[in-house]
Formats: sequence, C-alpha cells, structure tokens
Amino acid sequence: MDKVLHPASSRGTANYGWLKANYSFSFANYFDPGKVQFGLLRVLNDDFVQGGMGFGTHPHENMEIISIPLKGEIRHKDSMDNTKVIKAGEVQVMSAGTGVEHSEFNPSKEELNMLQIWIFPEKNGLQPRYGQKDYSSLLKKNELINIVTPKNDEAENALWINQNAYLHLGEFESGRKIEYELKDKSHGVYVFLIEGEAEIDNSVLRKRDAIGIKATESFSIMFKNQSKVLLIEVPMN
Repeated sequence: MDKVLHPASSRGTANYGWLKANYSFSFANYFDPGKVQFGLLRVLNDDFVQGGMGFGTHPHENMEIISIPLKGEIRHKDSMDNTKVIKAGEVQVMSAGTGVEHSEFNPSKEELNMLQIWIFPEKNGLQPRYGQKDYSSLLKKNELINIVTPKNDEAENALWINQNAYLHLGEFESGRKIEYELKDKSHGVYVFLIEGEAEIDNSVLRKRDAIGIKATESFSIMFKNQSKVLLIEVPMN
C-alpha cells in the first residue's frame, strides 16, 4: 500500500469575508506543486459561505463537479435552465462538458458549509448534464452508501458521472471497523474525514484530515470516535 497523508492544517486557505475556503489541492491563489491532484481527482474544496452570499455566474468546461452541502443549502442556477436548491443531506452532480455557466448562492441567513469536488471526465467535449438526489433517508449508521458511480455502472440510488469513479459517504459509531474493497485495483482512494477520528494502516485521521491510498486492493478503517467520512475512488491516470 502507498499512502500520502494530508492533515487539515496543511490545506490551502482563503478568506474573502463572505467566503472562507479550504483547499485540499492547488486552487485559485493557492499553489503547492506536491498537491495539484490525486489521480483524476483535481479539487476538494471545503467552503464556508455567509448567509445571502455566494458565487456569481461563472463558466466551467470538461469537468465532473460534485457538490455536497454539509450544513445549510445552496441555490443553484445554470445555463441548462436548472434552478434548484440543494440542502444538507442532498448531493448534486454537474457534467460541465462542452461548457456550462452557473451561480451558487446561500439563500439562508445561516452559514453554508459545502464540499465541492472536481474530477476529470473520461473525455472532453461531452454533453453538459445535471443530477441531484436526496440521501438523507438512505444514510444508515455504520454503513457506506454509494452516492456516485460511473455512467455505465450505476448502483441503486447512485448519481452518475462521466468517469470511472465512485464516491461513498458514511456515518459510524466509535469502535466500528469497516473494510473497503476497491472497484479497480489500479485505482486510488482519497479518504476525507469530515468529522470524528479514524485510523487507517496506523495513520490517525482527525476532523478534515485526509489520506490518499493506492497500490492496494482493499484497506480497513477503524473509527475511534463517532465519525463521518467521504471516500473518493478514482483512476490514478
């Protein structure tokens, strides 16, 4: 097993007043040549957006974008005529493809905390598309739930993207241990601990710590405290 540990304290940060951002990989004005991407995972941003504020209309292309609100809600509007609200417990996917413009705002007075993930697509120039699903009733204690799969390998209840990638979310009680088996042994998995404390191969993760794992077919996670975890399995090249 090869692994790289990314403590929460090593992330890039930015404070724009209305937005406090944490960058797991090089983004905007933050650049670290050792943290540009993990395989085909390009971005994992942990954003805190003040009430009534947000990102104005801006373009994307040739990227698979997954948004996961952890607290609060996002009002999304795009050039595909989608106007949606995505709340905590829901997941949004957007294939930017040949090009799409969108805006994201926090319509509430309360602070929004969201994860935004970018994954390179299997090929450029694809048709833009949008998907959204509420997972709040599907999440069960001490189980991983598959929230995103590749287009041609759709799991029940999962959203899909144009890449051979799999995203799982789970909430676990203290003392629970799980085994994760990779869908493809050539892939890697980026484990992001949203809350709690966990141990993987003698590496301890605490809130917002992450570890990239590759060159293995499976690994175990021991949860030392009540925890919430996100697993992102992606091709490494």
